Amino acid sequence: MWLRQCISALQAARYGVDCEIVVVDNGSDDKSVEMLTEQFADIKIIANDSNIGIAKAYNQAIELTSGEYVFLVSPDTIVTKDTLTKAIDFMDTHTEAAGSSIRMVTPQGHFIRSSKYGLTKKWNLLIKWTGLSKYFAKSRITSHIKARPDEFETAEIDVLNRSAMILRRHALKEVGMFDERFTMFGYDVDLSFRLKIEGFRNFYFHKTYVINFNIKPVPKYTFSYLKYYYGAMLAFVTKYLLEAPKLSLDTTRKVVFTPQYEVKQ
Repeated sequence: MWLRQCISALQAARYGVDCEIVVVDNGSDDKSVEMLTEQFADIKIIANDSNIGIAKAYNQAIELTSGEYVFLVSPDTIVTKDTLTKAIDFMDTHTEAAGSSIRMVTPQGHFIRSSKYGLTKKWNLLIKWTGLSKYFAKSRITSHIKARPDEFETAEIDVLNRSAMILRRHALKEVGMFDERFTMFGYDVDLSFRLKIEGFRNFYFHKTYVINFNIKPVPKYTFSYLKYYYGAMLAFVTKYLLEAPKLSLDTTRKVVFTPQYEVKQ
């Protein structure tokens, strides 16, 4: 049900936009592939034999596309008719942006704060306790910011939201795509981190919205949740304790892109 609604909404939102829709099925057993084949003949489908993880699935989809922008959305999310056009226009006019999160609301219309979250308290504490913050002294990502922009204020953020984000392909080519070691959690934190420390800017965009049903990839407080969530944190720390000294920390460089994408009027 979630996937059908998600695709239907995307098809309505793509009117006037030259784009392609790619769905990656991670070895589901609910006949999702059959449903997609029968009801959505104009989309591309990648059917994996098993659950290869969200990061790798996203990479598969990105590699199959060629547009200037990549819009990633989880299947429990419904876009509005103007989501794509407004998000693209924002990226076109904010050429310093490598990516942007989209304002999310619940089905009841309540604002979802994770639309614009930075690192959670657990991630912040982890980075500080391990001493990684000294490598990223120029980045706000290691600071716990209490005063955050409100729902209706577009602002620079640290971590792009995994449920609905638009990315500039050129930026992905420079920093690399999602790290496939982060299967269920942390892949958004890792990519956002790399974008920030290489001088790119991430934003929260409020002038459109998506509806998110917040269906967890694995139930919270289960063994699988603990394994993937804390495993992602361990992988993140291990990666940057070993690689941080090699990373460029010139976060002052000015990054400007020339849009090549056109929205048909």
